[in-house]
Amino acid sequence: MKKIERIIMKIIIIQFAFLAVSQMIHHWDLFPKLYELAEYEGVSKSNFTKILETFEQNN
Repeated sequence: MKKIERIIMKIIIIQFAFLAVSQMIHHWDLFPKLYELAEYEGVSKSNFTKILETFEQNN
């Protein structure tokens, strides 16, 4: 059981490290192309009103 707990703790630490690094990359804009991809996919902008307008027009 101790061995499994150690493995799980290592996985948690690695996941946290990757999360911290990815947050820093986005915060400091180290890869501008990555930001452009997020904008293109619509992740960073709120498109909720456009969706509502589309639904209202179809009814």
